[in-house]
Amino acid sequence: MAKLDLKKGDKVVVTAGKDKTKSGRILKVFPDEGRVIVEGVNIVKRHTKPSAQHPEGGIIEKEAPIHVSNVQMADPKTGKPTRIGHKFLEDGTKVRYAKKSGEVID
Repeated sequence: MAKLDLKKGDKVVVTAGKDKTKSGRILKVFPDEGRVIVEGVNIVKRHTKPSAQHPEGGIIEKEAPIHVSNVQMADPKTGKPTRIGHKFLEDGTKVRYAKKSGEVID
């Protein structure tokens, strides 16, 4: 699997699927599978037995992983989907930037 440009905490926009145009922050990244969990996106219902975490059990809604090809980074200026580029600053640090606006991400 190719290296992912997305990190935990990045704001992304869903570009395909049932949750198209929704946006949210990345909660978890699975680089080996090429998937991410985005808050409020791809909600599934899980039937659970009572446990220490959920004493009453029942139906619990939670986010399921979504493929990285279906999400794009949200531009820091406009909030619209953008691709990510990499560049070096004058002080030699490598940063990510939004290709649409040129704004540095991080």
